[in-house]
Amino acid sequence: MHDYPLLNIFWTMLEFFVFVLWIFLIFKVITDIFRSHDMGGWSKALWTIFVIVIPLLGVLAYLIVRGGSMGQRDLEQAQQADAAFKAYIKDAAGTPGGGSGSGHVDELARLADLKASGALSDEEYQKAKDKLLA
Repeated sequence: MHDYPLLNIFWTMLEFFVFVLWIFLIFKVITDIFRSHDMGGWSKALWTIFVIVIPLLGVLAYLIVRGGSMGQRDLEQAQQADAAFKAYIKDAAGTPGGGSGSGHVDELARLADLKASGALSDEEYQKAKDKLLA
């Protein structure tokens, strides 16, 4: 049986956690460098070299100099992703020919209202729905 005290296990777990956190932080900084639209290509290259060659100093310097706007860039990216997702959903709900699709949705809603009010029978509703979706 190996002799590895409980405190050493906790210390090893802490070191592993800090290492994973450090790797995450480096990737976050490098991602933010390339996502930033207010920097030119040379600035991005110099920051990347600085972060890769001297990681501790580079990451700390980047967080001090540009860390305040990292959250803003994250928010902008999340808003763009949300807008793209909503546009995709609207497009997917549209007609197969690429139309807006709101005509079909409105027509289906009108048919459902007519069926609910008793103006259409189940057969008439199903035929009209199949014709609309075909």
